[in-house]
Amino acid sequence: MADSVESERCDTVFNLKSKGCRADAIEHPSVQLQIVSSKEVKSQVTPAEVSAHLRPGASVNFLLRMQRLENYPLDIYYLVDVSASMITSIEKLNAIGSDLSQKMAEFSHDIRFGFGSFVDKPVSPYISIQPERLKNQCSEYNKDCMPPHGFIHVLSLTNNITQFKQIVSKQKISGNIDDPEGVFDAMLQAAVCHKEIGWRKEAKRLIILMTDQTSHLALDSKLAGIVSPNDGNCHLRDNVYTRASDMEHPSLGLLGEKLVDNHVYGLFAVRGNAFNWYKDLLPLLPGTVAKKLDDTTSNIKNVVVEAYQALLSEMKIQVDNPMKGIYVNITAICPDGSRHSGIEGCRNVQSNNKVLFNVTITMDTCDVEGGHNYIILKPIGFNETAKIKIHRSCTCQCNSPQRHKDKCVTKVHPDCPGVPCTDSNCSSGDRDHQSENCKRSPSEPECSGRGTCLCGKCYCAKTKLGKIYGKYCEMDNFSCPYNLGKLCSGNGDCNNGDCKCHSGWEGDRCQCSSSKKHCMDSNGLICSGRGTCTCGRCECTNDKSFGPLCQYCSGCSNTCTDNWNCEHSHGSLNGSVAPMDPYKTNCNTLVYYMDQTSECFSDPWILKIFFIIFTATFLIGFLSVLIIRVCILQCNINRRTSSSDYRGTTSMKDKNGLHNVYSRTVTYTREKPEDITIAIGKLAVHEALKYKF
Repeated sequence: MADSVESERCDTVFNLKSKGCRADAIEHPSVQLQIVSSKEVKSQVTPAEVSAHLRPGASVNFLLRMQRLENYPLDIYYLVDVSASMITSIEKLNAIGSDLSQKMAEFSHDIRFGFGSFVDKPVSPYISIQPERLKNQCSEYNKDCMPPHGFIHVLSLTNNITQFKQIVSKQKISGNIDDPEGVFDAMLQAAVCHKEIGWRKEAKRLIILMTDQTSHLALDSKLAGIVSPNDGNCHLRDNVYTRASDMEHPSLGLLGEKLVDNHVYGLFAVRGNAFNWYKDLLPLLPGTVAKKLDDTTSNIKNVVVEAYQALLSEMKIQVDNPMKGIYVNITAICPDGSRHSGIEGCRNVQSNNKVLFNVTITMDTCDVEGGHNYIILKPIGFNETAKIKIHRSCTCQCNSPQRHKDKCVTKVHPDCPGVPCTDSNCSSGDRDHQSENCKRSPSEPECSGRGTCLCGKCYCAKTKLGKIYGKYCEMDNFSCPYNLGKLCSGNGDCNNGDCKCHSGWEGDRCQCSSSKKHCMDSNGLICSGRGTCTCGRCECTNDKSFGPLCQYCSGCSNTCTDNWNCEHSHGSLNGSVAPMDPYKTNCNTLVYYMDQTSECFSDPWILKIFFIIFTATFLIGFLSVLIIRVCILQCNINRRTSSSDYRGTTSMKDKNGLHNVYSRTVTYTREKPEDITIAIGKLAVHEALKYKF
């Protein structure tokens, strides 16, 4: 309302009293921590659930205990790369199946084994799509291979080690083209498909992944035209992964999230140079470890045992379902006395040793009023969690549904300042009538849903966006349209959804200047008299006019016809500066000077000029060619004259005896060289002395 006064309800006790609040009306929300569930027997994580009542700026803390129990049930799922290069590893796994089962019995007497295979996405360019290769990817090696596949679940978890060995011994190899395999695609499916794999809720879960190549990552499948992101859900039908051909590989973040959510450990048993690649990814995949297999996979038993021991000896915690305004700080207190952050946790923890985690929960602001929220603490690799139930104390107790819900407001009206929440203010029998007084119509909420109804009057809520006002809180000063990021373009005031523009501005967003100077031509006309000025721009009303100021117009008027008399009166003046008397009154404003000189050539002149230029060009070219020809002939005559001083003669017989044309050069010697007579003209003695030899 226009005459309401804003009042802050949260402040120090001194400030609240100075504002007129009575001491008995000031509330101090309590901060409490309650242990809801704490199972000590056969539990690895205690307490299982706590409840925290917080107010802004307050903190609570408690100790979370973790302990690894002995002989805890264990589920092991072997996920094997069955490409052709892994045939020796598969044979070795079959050979040591019984020994591995006996070795793992040292950690648990309740162990189950499962088996699954993978290669890569069965699409080009990852596999060959030739018809004969689709049936048998190993046809060029003269081996019988199974078709390529993204993931096949072969054997559900079982304690029958004989059945496990039989399944492994029957496993066929397959093949693909590129080196990276679909490791993470298959691993995610094995982690999330609980029912199909047979994961037990009460058991530790371990996926042993065997490969000798790196894995494809998210976005790699775009090369095959697959663009749908991985949704992280189970897609097994008849134990075959059905979305391998149309859904991308999972990202590392998604895979790590699913491993933690499903309490699954991961062991990468890798042959060859790919080991270092997986080792570098371990920080991004919680609860995983990488071990290197030798070339013959003979050390697989020791690798599995050592990796499982390392995983069991680590205790870490991850915070799930974080909340805005709530901060969780976890410090691990290890058995040796060292302290680390919760995500780092403790290492080398022996069985039955307890690890304490000091959990501190701090509430910063009241982002959400009321309601119950949860934070989950997930120990990595454990199938147990700790739930923290958060209660926010962000309102007065009188705002609770049990006590005067309709009487507490965030604004105090001058008519009843400092009215406490008591039964004498508003009797419960009058509430329905008072509620109707706060509605514009029976179908609308109280105070338009933007205020609180107290004693039949609306007290509008405060908001950072602006001011809410009106009898029913139906009006505000922030619901007007924006332009360039500003309410009413910054050139007006918002009044109940409409912009009231300041002087000099117009438009529904006050985005247009009301000045016409940008639409005025040099003659002082608005849009040349052919349009209207809207938002500083001309909008031409005549379809034939155009231009920024509508100054151009084709066929708007026949100017020559309208002013023919003026043109005729000046036709004989030959450039005179004054029109003839009969038309002086009508034409002196139209004609100031007339020049009878034509601005353009007539058509006959154009043809004459073209003919003259063409003839001159032709004659010049012809004379140039003729002169060059004469010069060439004269040079040839001079060259012949200079060589006629010396001539050699032979008899006609000799000339007929020589060949004129040879297809090849022949060198020979005549037995009797013929005499050749050379005629030299006689010179006088004094002329012969002139030549130097």
